[in-house]
Amino acid sequence: MAEQDEAPDRVVVGVDGSDASRHALRWAVRQARLTGGDVRVIGAWVMPAYHGALGWLPPESSDEAALEGRAREELTAAVQDTLGPRPPVEVRTEVRYGAPAGVLVDVSREASLLVVGSRGRGGFAGLLLGSVAQHCVQHAACPVVVVRAGEG
Repeated sequence: MAEQDEAPDRVVVGVDGSDASRHALRWAVRQARLTGGDVRVIGAWVMPAYHGALGWLPPESSDEAALEGRAREELTAAVQDTLGPRPPVEVRTEVRYGAPAGVLVDVSREASLLVVGSRGRGGFAGLLLGSVAQHCVQHAACPVVVVRAGEG
C-alpha cells in the first residue's frame, strides 16, 4: 500500500531580475535539489498607467500582449542567465498579471515553500526588507525564505 500520492515539493520563487531575486532563484534550486522537488519561477506584470492632458489614459488593448510578452522574455532571460541551460532540477517559468506581492501570495497556495529576494528593483536602497518580501512573509500560505543579495 502506498503511503501517500503527494506531488513533489514545489518551491516557488519570485524573480524580477534584481540581484536579490537571482540569489533567491539559486537558493530555491539548491533547496529543490535537496528535497527532490521542482521549482516554479514566477514573474509578475502590471499595466502601466499613462497620464495625459485628460488624466489617466488606459493603454491600447494590443499593448497588453506586448507587456506580457516582454515580461515573459525578461523572466526567461533572467532564469537562463542565472541557472544556465541545464538546471539540476525541473524549473518552470510563469508570468501572471498583477502586483508582485499579490501574485506571489496567490501562488503560495500551491507551494511547499516560497522564496523571495529581500529587495527588488524598486523602492529605497537603504531598506533591509522590500515591500513585496514583507507582504509575502506576512500573508503567504506556506513558509517563506527571504534571501539577501550575496547570500544565494
